Parts: sequence; C-alpha cells; structure tokens
Amino acid sequence: MHLSERLKLHSAGATIIHNSPFSELPAFLNEEQLSKPFIDKWVQSFYMQIGYAEHDNDFYQKVIAIKNEITPEVVAQLLGNFDWRTRQTGAYFAAIKNYTQFIDVIGVHLLKSEVCYAGGIYAFVMAWFNTDKCITYLKTYLDYYLLKPELWFDQAQVLEALKFLDDVNGNNNTAEHLSNWGKFLQNKPYWNKHIETTKIEYQIKQIKKIQEHK
Repeated sequence: MHLSERLKLHSAGATIIHNSPFSELPAFLNEEQLSKPFIDKWVQSFYMQIGYAEHDNDFYQKVIAIKNEITPEVVAQLLGNFDWRTRQTGAYFAAIKNYTQFIDVIGVHLLKSEVCYAGGIYAFVMAWFNTDKCITYLKTYLDYYLLKPELWFDQAQVLEALKFLDDVNGNNNTAEHLSNWGKFLQNKPYWNKHIETTKIEYQIKQIKKIQEHK
C-alpha cells in the first residue's frame, strides 16, 4: 500500500489495520465520495461533540434545527462513507430518528471496527434501540474483542452498553463477560475496571430531549 493511501486511511480513522472473523461481513459502503457541501451541512457542526458526557446548548440547537431534514438517505450516506466522523454522525442521527432499519449496518460496523472513535457511538445506539439483535451484536463483539488485549478498541463502551441494557431489561448478560474483562485489563492499568452506565444514561436522556422538542 502506498504511503498516500495509508495516510488517507489514517485520517479516516483506520489507525490500526487488523484481521478478524468479521472482515468478510458485507461492507456498507457508498459508491461515490460525499461532496464537501454535504459534509459541511451534516458532519462538521456535529461530529466533535457526539459522544461527550455533556453537550452545550449550541450543539442541541443545531441538532434540533436540522432534525426534520434528516432522512434515511442522509443517514445511509453518512454510514456508508469510510470515515469515523461521518459514520458516528450517521449512527447518532439514526438514533434521533429511530431508524431501526440501520441496526444491521451499525452492528456490522461495530463488529468490523474499521475506524477509531466511532465504536463507542455504535454501542450507544445499540443500547438506544434495545432489540434482541442489538444485544447479540454487543455480545458478539465482546466474545471476540475481549480476547484481543492487544486491540485497545471500544471494549469498555460496549460492555457499558450491555450493562445498561441488563439494567433496563432485567437481564444478566454482562456476567458472562466479566472474567474476560478482567484478563483484558491486565495490560491496561489506567483503564477503569468498573462498568459504569452514567454516560449512556445521560446520552439517552438527551436523545429523548431532542426527539421531544417540537
């Protein structure tokens, strides 16, 4: 691979190239590049604040102002672009609009973990939709990636999403992953070993707030 291609992938968020059992899953990719006006409208004003524990009022006003213009076509184009900025924005917008038809797209993106940063948002969106399929995607991710301590990916956020759904649904799916979680952390002394759901709970409340705004 030429250096220019590597730099392009790195900029898109593909900072670690890895092989996994999920590599052969069909990729959801656009056939054409997104235009600059499209990115300026749908990505630039949002991607940096998505996933933060707290958002300022300016962020919410921007989301609310554009909410009614979000369509399945817009979300599909965002999710289909190979870049962490567009993909996490598309996943977030899918949650805002309750576009459950994108669960498989987002779930496969999570499993493939092709770009950095976006995985935590995928996990949050799985928690938001809260379907059996979403839970399966989270568990499948953990079954594999907790056994890969060399991959410092989104294991913590996915485990938090699963714990949140356990609390909501009265399940105990998290328990089967705790042993592997402990082993995964052995070479990560500064990672928080506690599985906390406070951040997801906050994000859920904010999505509801955006949805309820008329």
